[in-house]
Amino acid sequence: MSDSPLLETPGESGPPRRIAFCITDLDVGGAERCLVNLACELPQSDWSPHVYCLSRRGVLADQLEAHGIPATCLNWRGWSDAPRIRRLARLLREWRPELLQTFLFHGNMAGRIAARFARVPVVVSGIRVAEREKSWHVRRERMTRRLVTHHVCVSASVAEFSIREARLRPETVTVIPNGVDAARFAGALPLSAEELEAPPGSRWIIAIGRLHPQKGHALLIDAVAPVLRTNPDWRMMIVGEGPLRRELESQIASLECGDRIRLLGFRDDVPRLLKSASLFVLPSLWEGQPNVVLEALAAGLPVIATDVEGVRELIDPAAGGRLVSPRDVSALRESISEFVSSAPSRTGDTHKAQSFSPQLFTTHNMARRYADLYRRLLQSEHC
Repeated sequence: MSDSPLLETPGESGPPRRIAFCITDLDVGGAERCLVNLACELPQSDWSPHVYCLSRRGVLADQLEAHGIPATCLNWRGWSDAPRIRRLARLLREWRPELLQTFLFHGNMAGRIAARFARVPVVVSGIRVAEREKSWHVRRERMTRRLVTHHVCVSASVAEFSIREARLRPETVTVIPNGVDAARFAGALPLSAEELEAPPGSRWIIAIGRLHPQKGHALLIDAVAPVLRTNPDWRMMIVGEGPLRRELESQIASLECGDRIRLLGFRDDVPRLLKSASLFVLPSLWEGQPNVVLEALAAGLPVIATDVEGVRELIDPAAGGRLVSPRDVSALRESISEFVSSAPSRTGDTHKAQSFSPQLFTTHNMARRYADLYRRLLQSEHC
C-alpha cells in the first residue's frame, strides 16, 4: 500500500485543474461530510471541483455551494434507473474533468461506469468500510476494479480487507484517514441541563450513528441499562436516525430506566452535545474509520469502542480509550460501569484525549494528502 506524505506542495501554475466528485447522496453522514470537507479544503487556486450527487438534493449541497462549489443532484432511483448513469456520463463528458473521485458504493459503481463512457483519464475510488453485510458489494468492487486508477481506503484495516476480498493490487491502494475540524469540537459550548431537559447535575453517555444494525445500538442499550439503574444521575443519548427507530423505541420503553435513554434523531448541534457528555461509546459491529470517534476525541471525551476496522488506529488506551470485542454486551457493560464508577477522577483522561485528534486527523491534513495523491496520479497520466 502506498501512502501520501504530509508535506506542503507548491501551487499549480496555470488555471485550476478540473476535478469531479461523485457520491451517492449529500445527506448528513460521515462519508458525505468527508467529501464536503475535502472539496472545500482543496485550494481553489489549484483545483476547480464539481460535485455530482446521484440522489436528491441533500442538506450538504448548500454547504458546498456556499463555498462556490457547484453540486448537481441527479434524483437517482437505483440501478434500474440507467438513464441517470447515462446523464452522469454526459455531464462528465461536457465538463471534462481531469480526475473523478468517487465515494460510497453506489457512487463508486455509477462513477466508474460513467467515467469510462466520458473518458475521464483518472478515476479514484474511495472505499469507506470493510463491507461484511452485503457480500455482493465486494463482488461488484472486484468486477469493476479495472475501471479504477487508484483506490483510497480510510484505514489500514479497510485497505487490508479490500486487498484480500476485492483482490485489489496493493500498489493501487493508498490509506488516507478521515479528518475533522478539531477546533469546532474542542471549542464548542456544552448545552445546559435546561436545554437537555434533564435535572441539574446529570451526567451523559453519548453515542452517535444512524439507527442501523451495523451500529449496534440495541446491544448498547442492553449493556447500559443495568448501569443506569444503579446510577440514577447518569443518562444516555443516542444521536442519529434510521430504520431501527421503532424497534429501539420499543426496547427502551420496556426498560425500568427507559426514561433516561433518549433517541435524539438528527441534530445540527453535535459539537455541543459531545461537550455536554462525559463519555462517548461506539458499539458498531463493523466500520471503516468512524468520524464520530475522531469528533469525540476532538471534543476531549474518553471513548469506549468496539474493536472494529479503523478504531484501533484511533484509540490509544493511554488517552482515555478502551476497546471491547464487537457483540460482547458483558464486556461493554463492564467498561461503561467501570468508567461511571470512577468518573470523578478521570478529568486528566479528557485532556489526553483532546490532544490526540488535532495532531494528525484534521481536515487540512486530509485534503493535503488527497491533493498530493491527485497530483501524483495526474503527473503519471501525462508522462
